[in-house]
Parts: sequence; C-alpha cells; structure tokens
Amino acid sequence: MLWRPGPPRNARARAAFEADVWNARCHYFLRMPTEREKMIAGELYRASDPELVAANLRAQELLARYNATPPAQSAERDAILRELFGGVGEGTTIKQRFACDYGFNIRVGRNLFVNYDCVFLDVAPITIGDDVQIAPAVQLYTATHPLDHAVRRSGLEAGKPIRIGDNVWIGGGAIVLPGVTVGDDAVIGAGSVVTRDVPAGAVVVGNPARVRDSAK
Repeated sequence: MLWRPGPPRNARARAAFEADVWNARCHYFLRMPTEREKMIAGELYRASDPELVAANLRAQELLARYNATPPAQSAERDAILRELFGGVGEGTTIKQRFACDYGFNIRVGRNLFVNYDCVFLDVAPITIGDDVQIAPAVQLYTATHPLDHAVRRSGLEAGKPIRIGDNVWIGGGAIVLPGVTVGDDAVIGAGSVVTRDVPAGAVVVGNPARVRDSAK
C-alpha cells in the first residue's frame, strides 16, 4: 500500500511536494517503479540501487563543498544549498557541518535557522515551514527498517516523511523519528526523542517526548 502524505503548510512547498508525490504515484502504476520512486512513495526499496547510489554521491559531494565554503561566501553557500535541496526559502541559514542523504527530498520555508552539526536523513520527504529554529546536533530521521529480520537482512528499507510547521523551535540534540508531524509554534526540548506527532503550540520534552505545556 502506498504512503499518502499530507501537504505541508507553506503553499509553494506544498505545490512542489504534491507534484513530486503525484509523479511518483503515476509512474508507480503505469510501469515498474524505480527504486527511487519506491523510496519517495514510502514503499520498501533498495538503497544499493545504482541511481540512488549516484544520487547519494552527488549529495555528499555538494555537502563537502558546502561545509568547506567559508561563511563569508554567503552567495556561494546559498547557491550550493539550492542545488542540493528540493526547495529553499529566502533567509535560510544552515551552519556547518550539515549532513543529509540525498537533499532533493528536503524543502524548507523562509528564515530557517539550522545550527551546527545537524543531520537530516531524507530518504522520505522532510518539509519545514517558515521561521523555524533548529539547535545544534538535531537529527531528523525519515529512514526506517523492517522489523521482520528476514526482510531486513535482504537489504530492503523504507522511509516515512517528517513535517515541521511554522515557527517551531527544536532544542539541541533532539531526535525526530520517521513519520512525525510537528505543528505550528511547537517547542521540542533539548535532548528529546520525538516518536509521535506534536500538536500545534505544544511544548514536548523527554524520551519519549511528551506534552508538558503550551508555547505562549
């Protein structure tokens, strides 16, 4: 069964996101899907597929350039980021060292700030809204693996999307697990492990993260 994503809040990101998913779904039914199409559609896929290996290599080369480019060369850094990501809003700042799998599955809104040493595993779409602040060493994991040991040993894996709304603050060292949606204006405490959706305006802390307050 195909994963059917909900649209991100940002209109421009939503249109691009829905177009990608629609294309992947159409290709899936019209012919044998590629491993990349399976990955984006949320199906089991093989990361060892040559197309995906090449896409990952491309991303790592761009990341090496991005992380080695001095902060003063902001125009060059912005150009690399736009080549790497599927969509980048104005005013985006991402500190070194940043890491991701492919880049093309990441779409971010305006005024995103990502601090040092963050990791976005984007085998499935990662959509981030406007005015989001992400502290150092935050990790967004869309990648997941089969619980069945035989299937897992076969090399198949999968992904579930992460969606982060507008004006969200994610504290240092927090981990957001596959399939999580974080509502607008929410706060995730430092060191939290987020295993389920976070309501809009909520403050969540702990492992697993639980609602402790509202962000006002």
